[in-house]
Amino acid sequence: MDHTNRKKLVISPEMAVLLKGLIIGKVLTLLVIGGLFWWLVAPRLRVSNNTISSQSSNTASIDTSGFGTVANMPIGSFKYGGSTAWAPIRQLVDSQIQNARPELQLRYVEPTNSSPGSGSGIRMLLDGQLDFAQSSRPLTTTEYTTAKQRGFTLEQRQVGIDGIGVVVHPSLKVPGLTIDQLQQIYLGQITNWKEVGGPDLPITPFAQRPQNADTVIFSDKKDLQNQAFSSQVQYVYSTTEALRKLSKTPGGLYYASARTVVPQCSVKSLPLGRTPTELIPPYREPKVPTQECLHKRNQVNTEAIKNGSYPLTTNLFVIIKHNNGREQQAGEGYARLLLTDQGQKAIEQAGFIGVR
Repeated sequence: MDHTNRKKLVISPEMAVLLKGLIIGKVLTLLVIGGLFWWLVAPRLRVSNNTISSQSSNTASIDTSGFGTVANMPIGSFKYGGSTAWAPIRQLVDSQIQNARPELQLRYVEPTNSSPGSGSGIRMLLDGQLDFAQSSRPLTTTEYTTAKQRGFTLEQRQVGIDGIGVVVHPSLKVPGLTIDQLQQIYLGQITNWKEVGGPDLPITPFAQRPQNADTVIFSDKKDLQNQAFSSQVQYVYSTTEALRKLSKTPGGLYYASARTVVPQCSVKSLPLGRTPTELIPPYREPKVPTQECLHKRNQVNTEAIKNGSYPLTTNLFVIIKHNNGREQQAGEGYARLLLTDQGQKAIEQAGFIGVR
């Protein structure tokens, strides 16, 4: 190829100066435009970043202890049962647990040969018919011993507090009872209402059988099975049956979860006290008149239960079977769920007192 005809581009000194000036001018223009953009937009970006940072910080500071935060939850279907006082928890709280933790499938099982309650639920747990139990009374010495004889141990893990309400026929005029008087009635030491400031009328105490009892009116230090009820006590299958009989028995008396009996219209709740001069009602005052009860129910005096002024309360326990198996995992997992902030709030929404 002949290179003799190729023309060389020759730039004069004057043109070089001109081109250099043009390049510098463009660079300066870009710098000015960039600076103007940063001045207009950057503050917004900085505000936006600060807002995001602040929101993240606030989210981190909120206590998010809920059902979803509980780790090591067992997977599968588990059977549970026990206390009838727990019915509002099973309806409200457990349904929330099922929605949040569908891997933990809970199936409530009723006893086949006895009335439902704390005692029957613990017995079913001992017999291998339940994976864990719900109780509104403490374990007895006999139940602890039976578990050890069968190669495992039982743990009662408290998750709430409930008041025990004492109810009578609506027509009965009596100011209230002390705890000692209530216990003496069921032991047969007081048999007439006139002995406690009421009318000359025989007392007819109703109760669940001790082995199936849902709640107890004796101290935790006393073994339930060592307390012999009077022969005058009429045993009932359930609280529903007791309330039906009580509404037809002018001298009748019954005790159960305050959450269950206080709102009832067919019976009257009695104030209780440690002494006759400090009787505390289990309902919020003012008391709703009987004729208005169907439209406006009495509410549990949760404040008195919480501050300890109401003298007859019971603890709500998850009864856990310690056998290093699925049953133990289910009981522990369920208890941990109830002890989260979400669980405690739901327990209080169900009408009980939380423990945290």
